[in-house]
Parts: sequence; C-alpha cells; structure tokens
Amino acid sequence: MKTVLTKFLAISSIALLMLASCKKDGAIVTSNGGKPGALSANSTTPVLDKTKLTDTTKIISFTFTKANYGFSAAVTNTLQIDAVGDNWANPTSFSLGSTVLSQGFTTADFNALLLKLNLVGGVTAQVNVRVVQSVSAQVAPIYSNVLSLTVKPFNLASYVYVPGNYEGWANPGAQEDSLLSATSNGIFTGIINFALPSDPFLIVPIKGSWAFKYATTNGKGTGSPITYSTEYVSGGGNNFYSSSIATADSTVKITSNQVVLDVNKNTLTLTPTLWSIVGDASPGGWPAGSGYQSDTDMKFNNGTQTWSAVVHLGAGAIKFRLNHDWGTNLGGSGGTLSLNGANITIAAAGTYTVTLDAAHLTYTVK
Repeated sequence: MKTVLTKFLAISSIALLMLASCKKDGAIVTSNGGKPGALSANSTTPVLDKTKLTDTTKIISFTFTKANYGFSAAVTNTLQIDAVGDNWANPTSFSLGSTVLSQGFTTADFNALLLKLNLVGGVTAQVNVRVVQSVSAQVAPIYSNVLSLTVKPFNLASYVYVPGNYEGWANPGAQEDSLLSATSNGIFTGIINFALPSDPFLIVPIKGSWAFKYATTNGKGTGSPITYSTEYVSGGGNNFYSSSIATADSTVKITSNQVVLDVNKNTLTLTPTLWSIVGDASPGGWPAGSGYQSDTDMKFNNGTQTWSAVVHLGAGAIKFRLNHDWGTNLGGSGGTLSLNGANITIAAAGTYTVTLDAAHLTYTVK
C-alpha cells in the first residue's frame, strides 16, 4: 500500500509541474481575423515614358496603413498588381518589409512589373492593386481595398546569355548565344545549337561576366520537356544539361534545344527543336523513310526569332519539317504556311536564303 501511495504522489507531483510549466508559457493568442490597412496612391494614371527609363524619379507611390489583428504582431506586407479580369489568379507581387508602409516606383521598375502581367506594350489597360497582409502561414491573410489604375506600358526587350561547353565556355565566345524577353516580362526564350546530347551550360545576365548567373538548384531536370528548378547565384551553382532526341537515322540526334528561362517561377525548360528543309529541290532530296535523313538543317536567329539557311536549290519542291520527322511539317505557297500544307514550288535552280517563321506560319525564299 505504501508503495502504491508513493507512486501516486510522484505522478501527482509530475502533473502539477507540467501544469505549472504550461502556465509559464502564457495564454494562447488567437486572431480575430484582423482589420486590413487602407491603401492609397498619389496617382491612378501614372505616365510611363520610355525616354525616362533611367530617370530615378518615382512616377507612382503607394501608401497604406497598418493591419490591426487585435494584438502586437509582425505583419508581412506584399503589394500585388493584376490585370482586370484575372481575378488575382496570376498577380505580380512585390514584397515589402514588415515596417514599410509606403513604396514608390521609377519608370523602369513599374513598367517591368506591368510587363510581367503580359500586357500589350503601347496599349492602354486597367490594372488592380492591393496589399496582402499576413502574420503567419497558420493565419489567413487579409487584403486592403483595391485601387484601379489606368496604365500604358511600353515594350522593352531584354536578353540573358548562354555560355557553355558548346561554345568552349568562352563567355563571351564567337558562338555564344542569347535568350530574348521581347517585353521584359521575366520569360526569356531562344534556340541554342548545343554540340552534344547532354551539353553543360549556364545562363548569365551580363555577357562576358561570371559575377552572377542562373544555375540549377540540384543539377537534375525532370519531366518532358525537361524542367529544372533555378537559382540566381553570385558564386558556385550547378550546370544545366541540354536535352536530345533520336531520329529515324541512327547516326543523327537532335541536340538543338528550345530554352525557356522563367525568372518569375524559377524554372528552365528544354525541348529538342530543329527545323529543316526537305524535298527534291533540296541538296539531299526527299527523306528515305526509316533510313538516311536528307534534311538540310536551319539555324535559329534569337534576335528575329526566325529560322534560316543559305542553300542551293534545284527546280522542284520543298517543305519544312520539325526534328527530322513528318509528324510536324509545314507547306504552302505565297509566303504562307499551314500544317501538312502543300509542297512549296521552286521554279528555278539557284542559291537562296530560305527563312521560316514557325510561330507566325510564314516563309521567304529569296
């Protein structure tokens, strides 16, 4: 009996200690939902002037008040801008410090934020702006009032550069190519003519400099097309590796890749992509089915976003096909193309510059 009583007293003492410990932690604070701060701007019609691209003057400033959660809390504030009609599905976000209650933007900065919404340059559009305020991942965020702005962004092309094994890691090298973002919306695209089926490379924002680079976080891509997660680093960083596919000719692999870098989503995708010329007017004639491939490969110009080749053609016909395969081929007449279109007639033999705009289904033979 004494033993049982001793154990009971010991357990009771432990329970009291635990209760005392819980009390020392203080009462649990719960959120009542919170009252968001109010957002205002010094203009609802900011003027975006391309001639003031380097001007440091703020063309628009946003001010908002603190959120009130009913208790002292460090609030994370995020300014969001979205196109009217998108319903906040894909807004552009700008993170602010917990104690920052105002933010101004220069012409260059605000124009860049708008272009990320894929607005058309030179066209007036409506956008909505709000502030998202949050105290933690466990508490639902609250939102300020929404402001409506009338804006007219301007297009501004920007580039990143692709040093790698294919050009001897020269940076800059004579063969080093680039990726283009036609509207500076953070999505850069281009075709890189890699030399090997799995060619290492990196991406840099400044040609000839290794100070900063886009690299992969783990050195591995997944899926089809191959997708890498990316990081922006000042040192180190793992290489990307190009993708490739086989053709009907066992001696030929497609190593040219469409490369898409999305700095908004921190991803890079690689898709083997190569357009070529075939036909009895071309140097190799029509392809031989599952054997030797007679394709005359074209080269992509990342500046004009077109494919071209200088080639001697005889009198006859040609077509364009993708990746040495008839699955995707283009034909037509008068400079216009369609999928599986008619053979293109070449009336007279000669050396021609053949240009293909696969995105807009047009071509020239001059």
